[in-house]
Amino acid sequence: MVVHISRLDRDNLVHEYSVDTQRLMPWAVLNAPFEVSYAVCRANTVSKLHTHHEQEIFVAVSGECVVECGGERQPFRAGDVCYFTPGQLHRVHNHNDEDFVFTSIWWDPEMAKRFLAEYEGSETEALAAEAAAKADQNAATAEEIENAERAGVNV
Repeated sequence: MVVHISRLDRDNLVHEYSVDTQRLMPWAVLNAPFEVSYAVCRANTVSKLHTHHEQEIFVAVSGECVVECGGERQPFRAGDVCYFTPGQLHRVHNHNDEDFVFTSIWWDPEMAKRFLAEYEGSETEALAAEAAAKADQNAATAEEIENAERAGVNV
């Protein structure tokens, strides 16, 4: 099996919600019950105040800003995660001289239904069942490999 990698194209980000973004999901190789964007709130800018019907989380990747939700503002920095329920007005304020980078992940019931419909009977479902059945064996194999690596043995 090959590792699938979606490459970020920093030179061709799309400006939406007053931040620069790249949609990472949907992705042809992956059926998921959510969508994802990479986002950059440029230095000394504020994203568009908005709301929507989906649930959403932001995962702060680098930098820091202030996240606003329902009129409340909180510091938000790399490593933090925040959650917005449907209908909450939200945005980020970057009053710093460095860009603030985050990932946005959102979902709704329709995405979950589509995921389940495509998952049932799929190769991914079969792989998941096989992995569950071999969980103990896979854990033992992983431990063996890591022990050999620590001992300096090429595996």
